Amino acid sequence: MTNETKHEVNIELIRSEEALELVKQEIDRTLYKSPVIIRDYTRHLMSSKGKFIRATSVIICAEDEQGRVHKNAVMIAAAIEILHLATLVHDDIIDNAELRRGEVTLQKKYGKRTAVICGDYLLSAALRMAASIENKKDYLDLLLPDYVGKVCLGELNQHINNGNIDLSIYRYLKIISGKTAALFEASFFAGAIFSGVNEAEAKKYRRLGYYIGMIFQLTDDCIDFEETVEGANKPVQSDYEQGVITLPLIHALSNLSDFKSQAKAGTITRNDINAAVIKTGGIRFTRIMVDKFYNKSMKIIDELSLSSVKKDQLIDVLKKASRLV
Repeated sequence: MTNETKHEVNIELIRSEEALELVKQEIDRTLYKSPVIIRDYTRHLMSSKGKFIRATSVIICAEDEQGRVHKNAVMIAAAIEILHLATLVHDDIIDNAELRRGEVTLQKKYGKRTAVICGDYLLSAALRMAASIENKKDYLDLLLPDYVGKVCLGELNQHINNGNIDLSIYRYLKIISGKTAALFEASFFAGAIFSGVNEAEAKKYRRLGYYIGMIFQLTDDCIDFEETVEGANKPVQSDYEQGVITLPLIHALSNLSDFKSQAKAGTITRNDINAAVIKTGGIRFTRIMVDKFYNKSMKIIDELSLSSVKKDQLIDVLKKASRLV
């Protein structure tokens, strides 16, 4: 955005704390006051909202030196959270999941057909929010539909590779870069654009979002083996049963030929999987990958022009993605 354009725009700035509260209010309004025909279903989703890590990322990245945020960042942050919720609704249908964040899933309570339509409605609501921001010409670099496409292609790529015992590490990382990391990338990039940083800085923010999104998914892969249902607030030890091959298992399959042969024959059990992952250090291998992305993230954070407060906030998001806090 040029200096001339900035002067022409009626910039309205709000404190970041207020901005995040407005994001939550906008999400609640979308879910609670949706059209009557769908309202019971969207209100059910209010009980399973997450920790707003993506919305928080938008707001933090959008902060100026005084900790203020452009009001347009609120709508984009809410849009990304609603879009994320839509992907979870669809994920639960694909996985036939019964529990999400400790609550009964929409598809379990109301049926798959209803859940599909609700997920589609949330997607339309998210795009409507994104389109509602003022002075859209100033934010042409923010192509939210492109990120929607990345998420969809990532999910489709995962589905195509369901049960693929020969799935490579490279291919798997490509899958999660779309289905999970894309929305984190969008969150950091959007915030950077609203903060007014130059193009080079915006690219660093976007890369940081990508790394943190990868960390989030790889850590989640470990949780499937390490956590209980009560601790994770969702089904665990179920990825393979849903046909999803994650990094700890990919590592085990690539290091145990007999185990891989059994998997291809369809004769392995959950106990076999757990034993193979433990034997080959699949969790440790995945954690090493997480550490690499963590170090890359810290390098970018150190390179960015940040206040001490904003730097601490970004490190906190990084730690939350790694489940270190």
